[in-house]
Amino acid sequence: MTHPIRVGIQITQQHATYAQIREAWKRVDASGADTLFNWDHFFPLEGDPDGLHLDNWTALGAMAEVTENVQIGCLVAAIGWRNPNLLADMARSLDHFSNGRFILGLGSGWNQRDYEEYGYEFGTAASRLQDLDRDMPVIMDRLAKLNPPPIQNPLPILIGGGGEKVTLRIVAQYATIWNGQAEPDVIRHKNKVLDEWCAKVGRDPNEIERSVQIFGPQLDKLDEYYDAGVTHFLVASPGPDYDLSGLEKLLAWRDARAG
Repeated sequence: MTHPIRVGIQITQQHATYAQIREAWKRVDASGADTLFNWDHFFPLEGDPDGLHLDNWTALGAMAEVTENVQIGCLVAAIGWRNPNLLADMARSLDHFSNGRFILGLGSGWNQRDYEEYGYEFGTAASRLQDLDRDMPVIMDRLAKLNPPPIQNPLPILIGGGGEKVTLRIVAQYATIWNGQAEPDVIRHKNKVLDEWCAKVGRDPNEIERSVQIFGPQLDKLDEYYDAGVTHFLVASPGPDYDLSGLEKLLAWRDARAG
């Protein structure tokens, strides 16, 4: 399986009104981008930590209606905040609301304030990974039972994180997309580790699209990331202004490679 080059953006719902967020979604949807993500936090991570902020999953329902072209999802939903059966049901429903454009993005979570202020047990990095490991088969089982089933078969599942002993093993078992954040040489190494995990669990590594979220000067290393095995490139844009120049650079690079 050869994956096409895809590009997208994470529109973080911080420091912005819904009207501003919605307008950014519409601009992305009209840009020619392939994917559009939000994030799963309860407070801003940049600027005023108590600034404007809106929820993830309710926003995804609105995103499904506002957009028509891009695949949509969360980069990434923390596994510890929602019952896994409910999470699968919400994902299936969003796949229908978006007419088959939803990506279920999952991770183990990391931001302590989100957990503690909303009454969740923060635990440890190891315990949060254990939760992800425990919940993935529950999610897969529920997705297989739902009526109606997801429009997409299988529903795309993105798992974010770079841990080589547990996270990449879980990716090999369940994901259709892996997302990492690192320099090209590190991504190349982790892609190799993921391939090794695929061999161990009996999975074709070509079934898993490799994606990376890049920041700042990393935008000048797109060819290096591609050579490292990445085909899905993502930038991020915070509110309230939602600068899309990073996405525009990705689009130009994608289209030049295709031409």
